[in-house]
Amino acid sequence: MSSLQIGATLFVSMLVLMSLRVPLSAAMFIPGAIGYWAMAGESALLNYMKGLAFARFSVYDLSVIPLFILMGQFATQGGLSRALFRFANSLVGHFRGGMAMASIYACAAFGAVCGSSVATAATLSQVALPEMRRHQYSGRLATATLAVGGTLGILIPPSVPLVVYAILTEQNIAKLFLAAFVPGLIATLGYCLVIWITVRMRPDLAPSQPRHSIEERITALFEVWPVAAVFAIVFGGIYAGLFTPTEGAAVGAAGTFFAALLRNELNWKTFRACLFGTAETTGMIFLIFVGADMLNGALALSQMPTHLSDWVTGLEWSPLTIVASIIALYIVLGFFMDELSAVILTIPVVFPAVMGLDLWGLGYSDKAIWFGILVLMVMQIGLVHP
Repeated sequence: MSSLQIGATLFVSMLVLMSLRVPLSAAMFIPGAIGYWAMAGESALLNYMKGLAFARFSVYDLSVIPLFILMGQFATQGGLSRALFRFANSLVGHFRGGMAMASIYACAAFGAVCGSSVATAATLSQVALPEMRRHQYSGRLATATLAVGGTLGILIPPSVPLVVYAILTEQNIAKLFLAAFVPGLIATLGYCLVIWITVRMRPDLAPSQPRHSIEERITALFEVWPVAAVFAIVFGGIYAGLFTPTEGAAVGAAGTFFAALLRNELNWKTFRACLFGTAETTGMIFLIFVGADMLNGALALSQMPTHLSDWVTGLEWSPLTIVASIIALYIVLGFFMDELSAVILTIPVVFPAVMGLDLWGLGYSDKAIWFGILVLMVMQIGLVHP
């Protein structure tokens, strides 16, 4: 069996293990270790594994991940989602379908202090879904709204998958965050436009509500100022050059901590829950890193990424056709994997092939940033697909 065939077998083996509900980190690590041993021998495998974890975890930029996760944990436990939903609902809730639009706006705002699609969807569902049901909203409209709104958590900075992409491709995290703002705003407005059109065509799906008073809106505004302050300090500081993205994540975690304290939502029990939740999520992500590094090491030994890149650049397809094929791949992966796992697994293989394409004369850095945002947008589709 050639090295290329071994590489293809490793990838298929990983998919088989995933279908058997083996944890993703193990599903990547086991075939990777076996393949590395088959191609290089036992001593080479042990030598590679000896420095595998240290080589990955000694990267300073990785410290931004637990800090942004902690920031999201404090935001979740601190009840900031309730304040955001109340404020958004006070502004647009009187329109037909306005409560669904308010859920989208709240998801986008919460994503600015969270960075996780699952956490955004789960947190806002606890707040907005009971309210929409109480006001006789269609269950299908309510759940679909919260599902797509949750995906804004990974598009509106800070985004943990975007941080991982930046680390894997050695790109500037701040530039990627800046590039994600406009697509995030377009997606937010686009979702609200779809809701507006839907309830105009089907008025039975959502009722209209009385307009909130000025006093209610002002009260709701005072409840959300900590979120706006944290967002402005973190990203204003990053782009003003006052601190790095890692330092900004630490400032954001401290800011959401004090915001939760000001709302009297944080006690010793919830504080411990934030720390344990951060440790659990960080440990899961880092284990996926180890598994992916093991698999990618074996794939690199088989020269599969190189062969794939040469094969793609040798095709007579147009660059956009190749990009469309990659988009289809990510949509399919979204059926089975979360966005973070898909990024860690595929970027080391797909990224070199994309960088070899001539896309509108874009330079290497611009092309890498464009592709990162594209991957995130496409993974949103996979996340909400069955």
